[in-house]
Amino acid sequence: MPAPTATPPQRSLDTADPATFRSVLAQVPTAVSVVTATAPDGPVGVTVGSFTSVSLDPPLVVFYAGLHSASAAAVVAAGTFCVNVLSHDQQQVCGAFAGRTGDRFGSCTWQPAPNGAPLLDGAVAWIQCDVEESFPAGDHLAVVGRVRHLAAAPEHRMPLVFHGGRLTRLDPACGRHAPTQRFDWWDA
Repeated sequence: MPAPTATPPQRSLDTADPATFRSVLAQVPTAVSVVTATAPDGPVGVTVGSFTSVSLDPPLVVFYAGLHSASAAAVVAAGTFCVNVLSHDQQQVCGAFAGRTGDRFGSCTWQPAPNGAPLLDGAVAWIQCDVEESFPAGDHLAVVGRVRHLAAAPEHRMPLVFHGGRLTRLDPACGRHAPTQRFDWWDA
């Protein structure tokens, strides 16, 4: 006997109600990343929760930061950046780069990448990019990067995840390998 299907409650979005928008979209888990670059005054970085791949050919990614973020503007001006996907034990790093503290890089150790952007030690993955373009997207700045180098940590690390309005960890006991298939149907 098939399980009964529930009809989800429908809520129309009034553009004056950002709380509903934020509450519903908080149900979409996202990996937490710190985007870094080297500016004329030294290294800069900002925590982002909106980062994703865009294209395989050419290899493109995008991140979004506050439209008036000085750190995001410095990343765009630098012309190159690195997305550091944070590990589950890097909540302090996340907080340092999300705040307005003066010495964000005091919260971690790092090495310069080939493009000069800081690679944060302990991250799950690193994606080094050239800025392809940037443009306003509502109250955020979208920064598209062409991937030049990328790597994952040699040992398995669990990512730091933002879900339900808070930082959380994935439970490794619940993780299982699910065979994947190509998404050729996507282009149909």
